[in-house]
Amino acid sequence: MGVKIAQVMAKRVIFTEPEHEIGHVRELLARHHIHALPVVGAHKKVVGIVTTADLARRWADHTPVKRAMTTFVQTVKANAEASEAARIMRKHRIHHVVVTDQNKVVGIVSSLDLLGLVEERKYSW
Repeated sequence: MGVKIAQVMAKRVIFTEPEHEIGHVRELLARHHIHALPVVGAHKKVVGIVTTADLARRWADHTPVKRAMTTFVQTVKANAEASEAARIMRKHRIHHVVVTDQNKVVGIVSSLDLLGLVEERKYSW
């Protein structure tokens, strides 16, 4: 039995909403030293993700997040194996997977989180 997503995911998730402005997202990413924010709609249901790669297109600060976000969001359950997140990231060539419970955001796991497992030798690939 391997390491579970819940053991490596960021539990204090900072998120944004589709109507928020890109300038606000840039500020959050910089302030918290992160590279992605889940975008949530009604009832904290994930509707997208906005990453530093999405912002590389030089969106104006007043642009709504819904114009820049990626709607192709991969999710995983907190009780899934960490290797499942790694498989999803590799298959879809992405660096973040949103962790959900009953379609609500409960965490986020990044490729750096998974590399931390390898570095700490907690998980053998």
